Amino acid sequence: MIAIASDHGGWALKAQILDHLRDKGVEVDDLGCGQGDTVDYPEYAEKLCRAVVAGTYERGILICGTGIGMSIAANKIPGIRAALCADCYSAEMTRQHNDANVLCLGGRTLGSELAKKIVDTYLAAKFSGAEHHARRIEMIKKLER
Repeated sequence: MIAIASDHGGWALKAQILDHLRDKGVEVDDLGCGQGDTVDYPEYAEKLCRAVVAGTYERGILICGTGIGMSIAANKIPGIRAALCADCYSAEMTRQHNDANVLCLGGRTLGSELAKKIVDTYLAAKFSGAEHHARRIEMIKKLER
């Protein structure tokens, strides 16, 4: 199961991605925000990321206006490897090489069709398990201490 959350700048894209994922039969929980709410993105990044680290969700998707704020906030949570992606290649590589557990998107920078393709690519991709990638992830984990 995956989780998705946004601030007000990402709400519209979040709604479209939620519909897209549910239409495909993907189990996804919406962790907020609601339509019309003006909120602070770090609260939603923390809520989703703590749930991913706790194992409640396998992966997460965060959306704000540009995706930058969510990405910065998410990567402050130990155990999170969040990647801001604006193309399918980056979404695939961040899973294969970095085992990213959170995808960040820009609600004001991406069209909905491209965003849906990025999400599909990210969710379909798997970590390669290659020794050099696993070694680098362990190095990242040491930076969290």
